[in-house]
Formats: sequence, C-alpha cells, structure tokens
Amino acid sequence: MTEPAGRRSGGTASTTARRRERRGAQEAARIAADELTELIRHRLEGVSAVCRSEEGGWLVNVDVLELARIPDTTSLLATYEVELDPGGELLQYRRIARYRRGAQDQ
Repeated sequence: MTEPAGRRSGGTASTTARRRERRGAQEAARIAADELTELIRHRLEGVSAVCRSEEGGWLVNVDVLELARIPDTTSLLATYEVELDPGGELLQYRRIARYRRGAQDQ
C-alpha cells in the first residue's frame, strides 16, 4: 500500500518547517560557539540561548570559561551575545555577563 503524497516527505508542511528551523538554530549555535572561541581563545562551556534576530539572523548566548580557579566553583565564567547574519556570518559579539561558577542566579 502506498502512502499519500503528503506523508512521503515525513510529515506535514508545518512539521517540515519546524525541523528546518531546529536545524537552523543548531547550526547557528555551532557557528557562534566556534567563531567566538576562536576569537577570544577561552574554553567553551556551552550555549545557553539561541533566537532569531529582527533582521532574520541569529542571536546566540555562548558561555565560556574566562578564568580557571581551584576549587572549580570559584572559576570565572562569562556569557557572550553573538550576532550572526542570515547566512551565518559573525556580525558582532559582546560580553553580557561575568560570574563565578558556583554563584546562584539572582
């Protein structure tokens, strides 16, 4: 038995659009993390946010280790906001927070 034409692609148009969006966000996060850590030479800790910019590009928050200390809970981390254009090119970045690893969110 053959599947209906709409089912062959793996789902509805909205499902396909969500998958494409998810891949776009994942790719933006990877690019932003790679570009930032190459520029500032700090170890990547992770990506804490990814969202579309008003211009259709991406805003990505990348967390890095700025200063390793012993014990590790006193190490200094920073969050950088990285802006990518719609093609994934880095437009700008800026540090938006700096904090101790063991500090609680306020």
